Parts: sequence; C-alpha cells; structure tokens
Amino acid sequence: MSWTEIVIEVARSHAEALSDALMEAGALSVSVEDADEGTAAEQPLFGEPGMEPEEAAWERSRVVALSDVDVDHDAIVTAAALACGLQSAPEYTLRSVGEQDWVRLTQSQFAPIHIGKNIWVVPSWHDAPDANGLILELDPGLAFGTGSHPTTRLCMEWLETHLGEQKVESVLDYGCGSGILAMVAKKLGAASVIGVDIDPQAIVSASDNSARNHCDINYYLPDDFVKRAGQETFDIVVANILSGPLQLMSAMLCARIALGGSLTLSGVLAEQAQDVIAAYAPWIELTVWREQDGWVALSGTLPTVSAGLPR
Repeated sequence: MSWTEIVIEVARSHAEALSDALMEAGALSVSVEDADEGTAAEQPLFGEPGMEPEEAAWERSRVVALSDVDVDHDAIVTAAALACGLQSAPEYTLRSVGEQDWVRLTQSQFAPIHIGKNIWVVPSWHDAPDANGLILELDPGLAFGTGSHPTTRLCMEWLETHLGEQKVESVLDYGCGSGILAMVAKKLGAASVIGVDIDPQAIVSASDNSARNHCDINYYLPDDFVKRAGQETFDIVVANILSGPLQLMSAMLCARIALGGSLTLSGVLAEQAQDVIAAYAPWIELTVWREQDGWVALSGTLPTVSAGLPR
C-alpha cells in the first residue's frame, strides 16, 4: 500500500491551526517541521522548564499531512484552509510514500552505540561489535535512555570513569527511565543498585531491560522507594532528569548521598548550570565535569564530615 504526503509551507501563526484543520479534513497524520532545517536559519526548539516554546512551530514551518493516494488532495487543502481562516488555499506539493518494510527500516536507524572507552549499547537485532566490551542489549522503547542523547552519554561516561577507579557498594539512579545508567553501574561492579522513576511504564521497562541484561536491580516508584529505603544513603547518586526538577529535588537528593559519596547530575543545558549549582550549594559543591553538544554533567563529592545535611 502507498500513501501521499501533502507538503505545505506556512508562517508560524498558521501552522498549528492548519495542522488541526488538515486532520479534520481527512489527513491520516500531520507533522510540523522547520522549513529552514539544515540551513543557517534553522531554529532549535527546547522543551526545558522555563524555555518551553509557545507552540511547536517555526517562523517558516513545513506542515506535512499524510493521506491516501486516491483522495482529493485539493479538497483536503481547501477545506483545511477555509476551516482555519486562511483567505485562500495555500500552495502545496505532493510526495509519494511507497510501501516499505517499516520494521526493517526502523531497525536500520538504530545501530550499536559506542560510549566512553568500553561501553556498547546494542539493539537486540545486532551483534556486539566488541564482545569484550561492556555490552548493554537495549532496544528503543517507551522509556527514555538508549545512550544516544548527550545527557545519557555524559552520565555513562562519568560512571565508567569513576566506578573503574574505586569499589562502590551502592548506587541510586533517580529518574531511571530505561534503567540504562543503573545497568551500567551494576555491570561496572556496584554491589547494590536501585532505580527510581515517577513513570510506572519506566519501572516496567527498566525491570525488563535489567532482566535481559542479567542485572540484579530493584526499581521503585518514589513513594515505594521511600517506604523501602527509609533513610538509606548511597555511595553514588545519579540523576539525569531536567534542570527544573533537579533544582526542586536538591535537598532530597543530597540527603541520599553517603558521607564521602558522589552526586552526578545531567539533563542540564550549559546556560542552566550555574542555577543548578546554586540550588545544591547548601549541601554539596558541584562543578561542570564535562560538556557535550550544549549539555553538561555536574558532579561533586559530599564531605566526609556532615555539614548539616537534611537527613
């Protein structure tokens, strides 16, 4: 079976309304892209707290509507234009979308990822490029964390560097997503690893991934974690979330660090680093450990003498 894409370039002010109207007029799906993608005028949109775009559109937006081959494309565009208040139907082009093996095509887009010195994230349909490496079998799924995003890579590289230098008894991965950081910690020799996430789907995904990778890790929703862990502290606490939530959780996360233990945070844009550092300053001194593609990992070590932490 084949389909046709209706491609329309419009101003930001019309992109969202036109997308909705195209769906109402009979499109199967609609997406909005930056019409200047790949040029000097390309505009990144960040969904970070405090930086959320008012709408998912660009100054010059490209609206792409998927439709059946044999529908009246003129009628769809005309009806959509009328519905969203445009004075006339916009010009458009058509692109053919042929039948493909979508499973094979999707799989081809996910090759093994090499991280740090010796870590490989390998989808189940690939062989590991280095059988002697630290291999994580992990397929793209609903939970965040496959090693492709800079924030995940930064945390994995930090764990590889620091767990390779010292014996670590316990690790807490707060905001565990797919469980990828927890599994790295376990495979690097951490005796006890716990993962926490607010999303029940992430708990299911992380548990399944850990079983597949033969990692004995317990995962909890926050309330269950508090009941299970009590006042327990950890040699390493890692959290790859977002700047806003990280700042709100500063006291709670610091209370989970054992004296002399380490904290590593990511999900922080470089321009947000000082705000996050300031939020944690009452308990721990954080510095930028490494930066990648505009994202940073922050890390610090809790003094071995308590400085009045909120236990």
